[in-house]
Amino acid sequence: MKKVWIWIGSIVGVLVIATSITLWVKNKNAQMTSFEPEEMAIVVQKAAERELSESILVSGKIVPEGEQKVYLEPEKGDILEYKVEENQEVKVGDPLFIYDATKLEKEFGRAVRERDLIQKRANTELNQMAELDKRIAAAKKKVGNPKVDEETGEVIEEVTQEDVNQLLNEKIQMEMQYEGTKAEVSATQDQINDIDAQIKEMTVASKIDGIIVKVEKNVAKTETGSNEPVIHIISSEPYKVIGTMSEFDAVRIQENQPVIIRPKVYKEREWQGVVESVSQFPNDEGGGDDFAYGGGGGSVTMYPFKVAITDDTSELRQGFHVSMEINISGDEKFLTIPHTAIIDEGGIEVVYVLNEGILERREIQTGAMNDEFIEITEGVSNNELVVISPYDGLFDGMEVTSFDEVE
Repeated sequence: MKKVWIWIGSIVGVLVIATSITLWVKNKNAQMTSFEPEEMAIVVQKAAERELSESILVSGKIVPEGEQKVYLEPEKGDILEYKVEENQEVKVGDPLFIYDATKLEKEFGRAVRERDLIQKRANTELNQMAELDKRIAAAKKKVGNPKVDEETGEVIEEVTQEDVNQLLNEKIQMEMQYEGTKAEVSATQDQINDIDAQIKEMTVASKIDGIIVKVEKNVAKTETGSNEPVIHIISSEPYKVIGTMSEFDAVRIQENQPVIIRPKVYKEREWQGVVESVSQFPNDEGGGDDFAYGGGGGSVTMYPFKVAITDDTSELRQGFHVSMEINISGDEKFLTIPHTAIIDEGGIEVVYVLNEGILERREIQTGAMNDEFIEITEGVSNNELVVISPYDGLFDGMEVTSFDEVE
């Protein structure tokens, strides 16, 4: 019986202790949550002029500055010789490959021989006209001056105006013949020039300074050519980045805005760049995608853009995917305060300003913003102390005896 009483006493003691602890915890919590508003610390910060740095995040892909893809031209026949290999550097005008020009070279030779023969005939006609000019000049001198035999007094030679006219007619005929011969020479030369141009076109040259990334010697030839290039060249100029951005971002982007480029294959590394262009025309592949904006469904149009990489691109490769941070802020500074300072009172934006130990309630007007600060266009002046962590209980005219100021 004695043991039973001991157990009962122990249990009662434990209950008493537990009850005491519970009451103490409740009382402590009540003390912690019961405070007067003036007991909370007032934290203030000066309204100051700041740059509202803001960025837009987009993605893209690294591409060469330019490229050249050379396809087969069936009308030119077979390729006779390749002049380049993969990974070879080339300059503008360097030969890439040569079509078989044997047939054209034979036509060229025949045309040259024909032109030379016609030119010889033209030279002969020129000599004949020169001789006629001499005969005409001599005949004109003899008109009216017959040649007479001194012994007999008979007229040996007499040249009349009709004789001169006949010689002049012969020259006219010769000149007409010569003009026709000259036309033949010119036509033959045009043919030579045309064949020569075709022969030159049989040598396909690089149009850019770059690197040969592909030489495909076994491309299947069809009547319409091939969809696969025989040779592919990419520019040796620094790489660029292309991508698309939404219409909401496109209207905020301007040329030469700074860009931070982060390739996905290189963690914690970044390259610097600038916006080179944003197209005025939408990307056909980007329009019509579902896009939630302002809480409702809808669609968005995508616009192509290009970014020039200003850092060395030797460690980058064509096709790398990158994320980009485009800084859309300028050098202009605005009078700003933190977002946390603003109280929304039924659509009216209000802040509390600490002025010589007294809180002043101010209605404000706001403007531009970023993630941390917002522009104040009306209601607060530069260097005024603004409460940046307002709480329930603040009121206009409230006296503040102590506060914390942050930079």
